[in-house]
Amino acid sequence: MKHVKEVATLTGISVRTLHYYDQIGLLSPETTDNGYRVYTEEDLEKLQQILFYRALDFPLKKIKNIMDRPDFNHLEALYYQKECLQQKKDRLETIIHTIEHTIQHTKGEQPMTDKEKFNGLDFSNNHYEQEAREKYGEEAVNRSSQKVNSLSHKEKEALNQSFRRIYQKLATIRHGSPASEEAQKAIHEWYEFLNNNFGYHYTLEAFRGLGQMYVDDPRFTKNIDQYGEGLALFMRDAMNVYANRNN
Repeated sequence: MKHVKEVATLTGISVRTLHYYDQIGLLSPETTDNGYRVYTEEDLEKLQQILFYRALDFPLKKIKNIMDRPDFNHLEALYYQKECLQQKKDRLETIIHTIEHTIQHTKGEQPMTDKEKFNGLDFSNNHYEQEAREKYGEEAVNRSSQKVNSLSHKEKEALNQSFRRIYQKLATIRHGSPASEEAQKAIHEWYEFLNNNFGYHYTLEAFRGLGQMYVDDPRFTKNIDQYGEGLALFMRDAMNVYANRNN
């Protein structure tokens, strides 16, 4: 049995965060007669599970939903987490190699093709597909996946370039008003891009919901904000304005 301060020291998690986990029902240890939280070995194993999911950027609500399921299996979860983290490690190593190659290219020490510039940054590899299935339904995501998978390598590369171009354009205006004519024109282009390239038509409400997910899910926020800090929030607001104006 360990007290909350001991667990905080052991894991590097603040006492405040552990209290919050208890508050939301994610990790609720026993409480002594004098009101102190004490963590059993089982609690520590559960906390380890939580932190493995956090390493995969799962939001707390999602983690709670997974671990509260009656069919949740600790060992199966460990195998799943290991596989996902290995995939993440492989992708990060590829991106690091791309950065190193880019540094050498920028210094004039090594040539670099356009294709090599985007190794590890393939937009067609959707890391959030399961979340999308839950939010928008199996049919919509299946159709989107089928559409992307049916494209040739050249077509996928063109899709990636269009995607990056739109995000880069939005990033340059993210400090302005999301309701401005320029912002709404760029968001319209994003709306049309989604509807014309993935075999699924987003309603205005679905488009609005997608924008909200950019902010609610830290993985989306992190991915989008690579193009410019605050871009996810700007897109959320611009998408909300667009849905309201065109409803």
